[in-house]
Amino acid sequence: MHELGITRNIVAIAADAAKGRRVLRVTLDVGRLAGVMTEAIQFCFETVAAGTALDGAQLDINEITGRAKCQACGSVYDTPTLFTACVCGSRACERLSGEELKIRSIELEEAA
Repeated sequence: MHELGITRNIVAIAADAAKGRRVLRVTLDVGRLAGVMTEAIQFCFETVAAGTALDGAQLDINEITGRAKCQACGSVYDTPTLFTACVCGSRACERLSGEELKIRSIELEEAA
């Protein structure tokens, strides 16, 4: 389960960015084609965050739909899998979204 390692990295990055302040919320963008189980990240988050600046923080995950642009006909289409062909039949595509895994925002407690 590589999601545990991903969650540890998310917590470490957010804690470092917080520079000693308490983190209230972390928002992630996770593409549906990224090969990451968002439920597993959600499951691990509370445990991994315990005892850090993220202890008690809320985790919000935005799932990003896979989209591609066909290099044959120029159509932009949804790709529920990495292997979804364009309606024209071509599999030559430029991936536009769906593979991302990034921290969108970190909400911090007001400085004292």
